[in-house]
Amino acid sequence: MNPNEIDLHKELKKYFGFSQFKGLQEQVVGSIIKGNNTFVIMPTGGGKSLCYQLPALVLEGTAIVVSPLIALMKNQVDAIRSLSSENGIAHVLNSSLNKTEVNQVKSDIASGLTKLLYVAPESLTKEEYIQFLKSVKLSFVAIDEAHCISEWGHDFRPEYRNLRNIIKQLGDIPIIGLTATATPKVQEDILKNLDMPNANTFKASFNRPNLFYEVRPKTKNVDSDIIRFIKQNKGKSGVIYCLSRKKVEEIAQLLQVNGISAVPYHAGLDAKTRSKHQDMFLMEDVEVVVATIAFGMGIDKPDVRFVIHHDIPKSLESYYQETGRAGRDGGEGHCLAYYSYKDIEKLEKFMSGKPVAEQEIGFALLQEVVAYAETSMSRRKYLLHYFGEEFDEVNGEGADMDDNIRHPKKKVEAKDEVKILLEVIRDTKQQFKAKEIILALMGKINAIIKAHKIDQQPYFGKGASHDERFWMALIRQVLVTGMIQKDIETYGVIKISEKGLQFIGNPTSFLMSEDHEYSEAEDDLIVAAAKSSGTTDEALMTMLKDLRKKVAKKLGVPPFVVFQDPSLEDMSLKYPVTIDELGSIHGVGEGKAKKYGKEFVDLIARYVEDNDIIRPDDLVVKSTGANSSLKLYIIQNVDRKLGLDDIAKAKGLSMDDLLKEMEQIVYSGTKLNIKYWVDDILDEDQQEEIHDYFMDSESDKIDLALKEFEGDYDTEELRLMRIKFISEVAN
Repeated sequence: MNPNEIDLHKELKKYFGFSQFKGLQEQVVGSIIKGNNTFVIMPTGGGKSLCYQLPALVLEGTAIVVSPLIALMKNQVDAIRSLSSENGIAHVLNSSLNKTEVNQVKSDIASGLTKLLYVAPESLTKEEYIQFLKSVKLSFVAIDEAHCISEWGHDFRPEYRNLRNIIKQLGDIPIIGLTATATPKVQEDILKNLDMPNANTFKASFNRPNLFYEVRPKTKNVDSDIIRFIKQNKGKSGVIYCLSRKKVEEIAQLLQVNGISAVPYHAGLDAKTRSKHQDMFLMEDVEVVVATIAFGMGIDKPDVRFVIHHDIPKSLESYYQETGRAGRDGGEGHCLAYYSYKDIEKLEKFMSGKPVAEQEIGFALLQEVVAYAETSMSRRKYLLHYFGEEFDEVNGEGADMDDNIRHPKKKVEAKDEVKILLEVIRDTKQQFKAKEIILALMGKINAIIKAHKIDQQPYFGKGASHDERFWMALIRQVLVTGMIQKDIETYGVIKISEKGLQFIGNPTSFLMSEDHEYSEAEDDLIVAAAKSSGTTDEALMTMLKDLRKKVAKKLGVPPFVVFQDPSLEDMSLKYPVTIDELGSIHGVGEGKAKKYGKEFVDLIARYVEDNDIIRPDDLVVKSTGANSSLKLYIIQNVDRKLGLDDIAKAKGLSMDDLLKEMEQIVYSGTKLNIKYWVDDILDEDQQEEIHDYFMDSESDKIDLALKEFEGDYDTEELRLMRIKFISEVAN
């Protein structure tokens, strides 16, 4: 097929079921189809794989994909096979195959059936494979995780170094390098090593607009906070990261005891257990994986809905990679990190035995993490600034998706303070880190200050009216504006830019927000992020998920291979009852609809009939938000201190039904302050007596409480006290 005649959009719909490309995908695919060397830098979850999968499916010959992880290869092959009726369309060639399987792979390639061949770099060195591959038509070679070539990358593999020579032996074929690591040094190294200096380079934005970033203080209640968060997100998949193996085991156990299905995942487990735990997660037999920060790389699942950092990671790059495991399918992804400065001190201790240069770099990276956790500006802006990308925190995509923007701190005018700060950096000859600059501002002395005679300068102590926290916060916020820069070479010395010098000459308004001070007192101020809107039919969604699980089990593939979550959500929104209608669902192409669709449309058709659902012609759908709007009404009116009998009357509920609703609300983790109502019914001593009973009791069952008090209180009084107790003690 002539590359110029290929209708990419048609092919995309045919194979993958999407009607449009994401981000840079279309340009990258176009570059590959034209046979150019191509270099792609895309963050995790940005849709890198499609960039080479689609060209491989439409071009003549077989594409070779070099990948370092056997588990990832297997996932990808399963996913490609699910798009076609022929299993031979994608194959793996690695050490796990026996002789018969290798021959099968060879014959499928020779007959032109195989479009994608996944290989480990080690397999490519085998002489017999090279000889065979020379004899067949190849479309291109794609090198996934290309940062493995670079010694500067976070995951260097020596066997990658030889790839260029091997590819040369295969003939003159285009090379595609793909990576999710953004540092310029690594990029340069990859291009040099693959000998493709003129490659078309595509660098995507590192912004993931669907992720919600939140940092909470890590207090003694962190475990119960995590359990509460997971229970509020019941049925969703998530990953929890911890620093040590011991902590991983503890948290996994704790979750299991609390009725949450979770498994541990770390390097101390044998390979068999690890692979079993990973498969359980992929197949949705467990909801949560608890993993060490070092070991989360193999977990690749598109519908991870939350990533929790129980312990903070060592660098922002790791944090970005780990949070990037959430919401790969474009759906909701909540990234929650628990932060306490104690954890940072722990990480610093770990570094103490390392060479000085390594320590310096390690400390500099940790300071960035502290700054990210404590900042009160847009977290997304801060993160992207770290990767060398500008972000508009008002109109940028996903601008309101973080806790600082949703719950902004008050801002104060700091024009004069910025001027003082910039002058001190300029007058101290730009040779100090933040710590010394702050000491000079506050008029405090240490050995460095003394040695440079800074305490004798006119500006010494000019900023003494503010504390250290204020200056630290200001430095972070001025940094992101680009008026000052941290010098990488000298590990964090602060330099002033041209823009900063201009500001001194002509100061303009600078609104600074106060940074978070994470203290124990803030335990109760934890704000849960806003939930996503409920417009899908939840009951149908549950049935579709169960069916997906059954179909996946039968085929021995993970559920998301059959249909991804956004596709199921779209089905429970539009109720498709024929295979044709299924083709209009997000992420469902012809192949998929034919292969898996029948059982799903039959189930939906039965459900539509049983529940008398009116399906408009244009597949618009009823909303099932009635229940949640009732809950919202109750919460709002309890806040207003409205009488409970009036609330019940307004909604046509009996008192019993209202109490049921209120119990649901408090048991799912929301506060309901009904003290005003209880005070009218019971005096202080009575309340205290019931409160103490629940405090000491093994169970919260009302009939046991009735027995205990022998008729002193009736059922309604006890239920109201139980709601008050749960609200105060558990939430």
